[in-house]
Amino acid sequence: MKITDLKARTVAVPIEAPLRHSTGVHPYFQRTIIELFTDEGIIGLGEVGGGDQRGAFEKLKPRLIGEDPYHLERIKPKLLRPSYYLSNARLYAAIEIACLDIQGKASGRPVSDLIGGRLRDRVPFSAYLFYRYREGDVGGETSPDEMARHARQLVKQYGFRSVKLKCGFLPPDHDVATLYAVREALGPQFGLRIDPNGAWSRGTAIRVAQAIEDCQPEYYEDPTWGLEGMARVRERTSIPLATNMCVTHFDHVAPAVAMNAVDVILTDIYYWEGIRGVKALSTICECFRWGVSMHSGVEMGITLAAMLHTAATLPNMTYDADAHYHHLLDDVIVGGRMKYEQGSLPVPAGPGLGVELDEDRMARYEELFLKQGDYMARFMEDTRQPDWFPINPAF
Repeated sequence: MKITDLKARTVAVPIEAPLRHSTGVHPYFQRTIIELFTDEGIIGLGEVGGGDQRGAFEKLKPRLIGEDPYHLERIKPKLLRPSYYLSNARLYAAIEIACLDIQGKASGRPVSDLIGGRLRDRVPFSAYLFYRYREGDVGGETSPDEMARHARQLVKQYGFRSVKLKCGFLPPDHDVATLYAVREALGPQFGLRIDPNGAWSRGTAIRVAQAIEDCQPEYYEDPTWGLEGMARVRERTSIPLATNMCVTHFDHVAPAVAMNAVDVILTDIYYWEGIRGVKALSTICECFRWGVSMHSGVEMGITLAAMLHTAATLPNMTYDADAHYHHLLDDVIVGGRMKYEQGSLPVPAGPGLGVELDEDRMARYEELFLKQGDYMARFMEDTRQPDWFPINPAF
């Protein structure tokens, strides 16, 4: 079997209300969707974020044409590390996903079977709790009480058993009050997490850690920037520290271990060189007794399917995965959005990823992307606060 062509399209899909965070606002979700064609008529699907990636895939296409989609160890160095100054794990990951989709379709087996076999048929997810701008009659949550009500609504609607507060752009004491309000609303056994995306100084991160000890979070994610800062915060708190920002490549592992900087790694297919890279990372985490969860990056159904297949095979993934998915109003796959039950999603049965593109939806959301534009290209902005930019001098 040989790869004969690659087609890339960028889409924008609406969300319930704009999501605020420490480096800007998500006004909608956008992803680049790829189709990998073969001479046997099998088409593999992939997906990647980071804005409009159509041009990048067009440049990579000549390296792929004629390759066997089973030969990932040959494809990977052709795409991922052609030289020391150029490396893009995200693009390679999207292509690896498409190749595994092809392999699964060709063999009649789900992707999870190709990477070791599933240990669970459903994957639990955490509610991703954002301060939101109002959009029509939805959103607008800012106060601790409003956020607590929103958390209760998400749990009631989807059945989540844990929730993560995204924060870091409002005063830290406000975020502390919000976390306590959510704890009060959801009860003492409910899983809580807090994530300012590395926005706080070491001193603020330590102060907040001490303030939220009684809230008993499952973990405190990237409270400050870098391994050095994380290591110093970890010395001053009993709360496990998690990251998807300071340990994101294999060459970060050794210094993270040496500095005793983290306790939980949020795996990510795009940071860690594809699904097979996450499998390798899982083994490393087992060696150092790090906890394992899974990061979310405003994914749509193709990536979510890949996440589900991957998470289902990780024996040491004991934390609920993250997903922005419940914020979406639609998806680009046949059937639209996957349906949560009791806070979890089923692993698609396959073959391959077990999802297919809905061409009507693709056309609709390609058109929306052309109308709305690439917000990742202007990411450091908040259109409702035109003079805002991501700096927190008081934090």
